[in-house]
Amino acid sequence: MKKILWVALVLIIAVLSGCSKKEEKSVAPAFPTKPIKLVVYTGPGGAGDILARKFTDIASKYTDATFVVENKTGAGGIVAMEYVAATKADGYTLMYMTKSNISKLVTTDSELDPMTFDWISLMQIDPECVITNNKTSVVTWDDVVADAKAKGGDQLWLGPAAGGLDNITAQNIWKAAGITAKWVPFASGGKAKAGLLGEQGATYVGNPGEALANPDYTVAAICAAERLPQFPDVPTFKELGIDGLENEVMWRGFAVKRGTTDAIVAWYDDIFEKVTNDPEWIATYEPQGNMIVHKTRDDFNKLVQSDYDAYKAAR
Repeated sequence: MKKILWVALVLIIAVLSGCSKKEEKSVAPAFPTKPIKLVVYTGPGGAGDILARKFTDIASKYTDATFVVENKTGAGGIVAMEYVAATKADGYTLMYMTKSNISKLVTTDSELDPMTFDWISLMQIDPECVITNNKTSVVTWDDVVADAKAKGGDQLWLGPAAGGLDNITAQNIWKAAGITAKWVPFASGGKAKAGLLGEQGATYVGNPGEALANPDYTVAAICAAERLPQFPDVPTFKELGIDGLENEVMWRGFAVKRGTTDAIVAWYDDIFEKVTNDPEWIATYEPQGNMIVHKTRDDFNKLVQSDYDAYKAAR
């Protein structure tokens, strides 16, 4: 009799346990149940805005989720980061960010810790480069150096956001090449490139894909260990006898507020992987010289912390 009672008790506990698990499963919140806000730190029509919107277009092939792009410009991305930092860690605010934003945190002495965010997907790595206007007398890297020396420190280099990645890259190039020049910041990369065409400066610092927009642009030299297959005629700084610039790159990716659940991050990771492998995404960015990658949160968080620490140490 005792044995029968014991078996019955075990069965009752098992049934109740199963019911409990079913109830937990049934009340687990689904994601997403409302539109996801994608915060972009550049203005409409900027390179970051275009990339973010391309991501949402391609992501729509793999999810019914609605993405709403919201541009939060100002202070080289700090306005956008502070905005996201003030939101709930519920996954409904996604942030597009680049390496330039990390350098900006340091150069402005911002108190915002980059680890306020969970950096969940690194999607592109793009080498920095020097672009010139081939309608002028300063086209090749040798021309740039000769002009810089002739102007005795008054040569003008153009780009976005003082203190951003392009500005820091320019300073590193000057130091490695033994030249001096002045940085002229513009409100955006597009305006800086227009300034180059208007002969307001000798060079523009950016990424090689930006030179594809106009045949008047020439990529004079690139920060890479080897020549890019997409730009076979462009020399690397290393080839030109200038060492230490191989790792001057722009990375691009996405982050959420730290504290977002693992389940939501996993949902995002699935979307990011599918977009990374999508032929349309590859066809759009690979010809520009971008390295298309899918680095998940562990690797990406380590990279961001490493870059932040390196910028802090260099100050």
